[in-house]
Amino acid sequence: MAKNKKRTASSAAELEMTPMIDVVFQLLIYFVVTMKPMDIAAHLDVFSPGAPRPPPDSEIVDPPEMLRIMIHQESYVVNERVFDGAQQAQQMRNVLARLAAMSTDQTIMIHVHPQTDHSRLVEVLDGCASVGLTNLSIVTLN
Repeated sequence: MAKNKKRTASSAAELEMTPMIDVVFQLLIYFVVTMKPMDIAAHLDVFSPGAPRPPPDSEIVDPPEMLRIMIHQESYVVNERVFDGAQQAQQMRNVLARLAAMSTDQTIMIHVHPQTDHSRLVEVLDGCASVGLTNLSIVTLN
């Protein structure tokens, strides 16, 4: 009889693995089907550029960082704008006055052609001094 007790005790300790595996798979399927994935793109901060605003009419335009004046034998060139003819000195002074009204601290690079009369350089220097532009550099063109 002792032998029978050992067999019944060992048979009672065995667990059926098939139903447990079935339950685990059913739980896995349940959680996979009911899971709602987080939408990662919904949490990204995206800033798209809008249409540029037109500047108000009252806004003053910033002066150029550097003003370039080129003195040739027969003309003046102020920031790519050519002044030639009878009133070229007066036109150049008017432009200098408008630029000085924006800022008198801007740098002015004066390029002089080697064959130009010194009187033309003196006219530009007088024009700059009359409107208060003092940060000047003079360079000779080759």
